[in-house]
Amino acid sequence: MSIAIATLPLSASQPKHLKIKSNLIFKYSKTNKTYLVLIQCCHNRTESKDSLNNNNGHARFPEKNPLINPLVASTIGAVPPRPRRIILVRHGESEGNVDESVYTRVPDPKIGLTNKGKVQAEECGQRIKNMIEKDGDENWQLYFYVSPYRRTLETLQSLARPFDRSRIAGFREEPRIREQDFGNFQNRELMKVEKAQRHLYGRFFYRFPNGESAADVYDRITGFRETLRADINIGRYQPPGEKNFDVNLVIVSHGLTLRVFLMRWYKWTVEQFEGLNNFGNGGELVMEKGYGGRYSLLMHHDEQELREFGLTDEMLIDQEWHKIARPAELNYDCPMVNSFFPHLHEETSNIQSL
Repeated sequence: MSIAIATLPLSASQPKHLKIKSNLIFKYSKTNKTYLVLIQCCHNRTESKDSLNNNNGHARFPEKNPLINPLVASTIGAVPPRPRRIILVRHGESEGNVDESVYTRVPDPKIGLTNKGKVQAEECGQRIKNMIEKDGDENWQLYFYVSPYRRTLETLQSLARPFDRSRIAGFREEPRIREQDFGNFQNRELMKVEKAQRHLYGRFFYRFPNGESAADVYDRITGFRETLRADINIGRYQPPGEKNFDVNLVIVSHGLTLRVFLMRWYKWTVEQFEGLNNFGNGGELVMEKGYGGRYSLLMHHDEQELREFGLTDEMLIDQEWHKIARPAELNYDCPMVNSFFPHLHEETSNIQSL
């Protein structure tokens, strides 16, 4: 039972005995000459009646209640299957990609796609469909996370055209995966100066006036990543009582934001992040579940593709490990350890020279 306690001063008109009114209980204290007001939560009055049906909020969703649905009861304690892929998609060509002066008169979140951008997005959707159909699983589905900017929303609408309704498990508009904030309406000449300064200062830490740095984006992406991991671990994408092994997540966002997402997921360094190249408009990068359950870029992409994106030898070696590792494992042979500590790097070089 949940009860809050407050005190009221004694009034001559108030009876000096226990009085119950609605969900308020007045109890007089002779010692302090005050009334104790016990406020009982309203839902407690029906707690006994609903206790059998209210299973952690499932009263409103009976199909997920194990006391009602035997299919759900049979899965209690079982680890839900992880999505087969996490597919990262950059928005199609936008009006701002074609004419940067648009940023001086149109708010960044309201800049839409060009016709070419819509075609790019639909072609991306068709590539994703072809890739999934090769799995041979007839029950595959997609779940989308999308930035609330107009160009990403329009990208998702075009990208989803090749898919029937039965293939779309759902979507969520996610503000944390929005574009880096450059500071409201942009001054075109001043922005050229700011981007030149960013090049000198460093792409990750440079913060635009009244805007964000990539480090700021990293902080909000960290929160999104934890939400995503929780959704994966509890099987949020699974229909009640079912186990779909071919669910694919698609994140429709922006170039820098997606690079920061990869940096956060794979624990890449600032130096490694700054060596990455941008996605093309309407382009995708696929994190596919490996043999041990972790996600690796090398399950779908070849080494040459990833080198063009900016992955180094050390990053590629780590992706090879992700292909076979299990989710809870730690890479004790991470090549970054030897290269970061000078004395270990010298020892390795000496051994190789023998």
